[in-house]
Amino acid sequence: MGKNKLAKFAEMETLENVFQPTHEEVFRTEYVLRGKWNETVFGNDHPIVLEVGCGKGEYTVGLARLYPEKNFIGLDIKGARMWTGAKAAQEQQLKNAAFLRTHAEVLESIFATDEISEIWITFPDPQMAKARKRLTGTRFLALYQKILKPDGIIHLKTDSPFLYRYTDEVIRVNHLPYFVNTDDLYHSGYNDKILNIRTFYEQQWLARGKTIKYLQFTLEHATEWIEPDIELEKDDYHSEARFMNKKVNP
Repeated sequence: MGKNKLAKFAEMETLENVFQPTHEEVFRTEYVLRGKWNETVFGNDHPIVLEVGCGKGEYTVGLARLYPEKNFIGLDIKGARMWTGAKAAQEQQLKNAAFLRTHAEVLESIFATDEISEIWITFPDPQMAKARKRLTGTRFLALYQKILKPDGIIHLKTDSPFLYRYTDEVIRVNHLPYFVNTDDLYHSGYNDKILNIRTFYEQQWLARGKTIKYLQFTLEHATEWIEPDIELEKDDYHSEARFMNKKVNP
């Protein structure tokens, strides 16, 4: 592990907007902040927006800046990446932005029922080989449903045609209500100030001529989850950045 990474991990321990629960604090038990994020962390009753797999935290920081009337939590397991967003939020004095270093699988231990109003999933690994690992798969949607308000919104931004088609099929077979569904966001006519926020990965995809796909939907009325039974063509390219990160940060 490089000295720069070690320095970031050390600084993460000192940042007031970073929370790093231990395995013992979240495995089959309730985290101390469960149901208390508004009261204890943010000191208000504003809606909480969770970014799952926040990476460098560009969306968490950008959204917190755009929407001071909401609270934002960026979640990821990669501390060295998250450091970038946590530091930026601190330097910009964004009191409505926090960062949580843990696995998405333990969300139910960390957040109470109806504690989250929106979930953002930005440029996740499409996990083409394993549906259980896909952040928009039925396993994770069932988990999100336990912490998301009944009318809570899920946002997916991805460069992956595979993940977009898969998620679109999940929405269809489970009869989920959706508000936006486009396979070319920046040429769709959809106009929202969130489009000004572009992650590190997103800028790479756009530079490589890839189109950005965007889905906005809810889990309202979902009762039994159906995994799509469909053959999907796999992406014909690889994420250079993610590939390199996996080599460096296994």
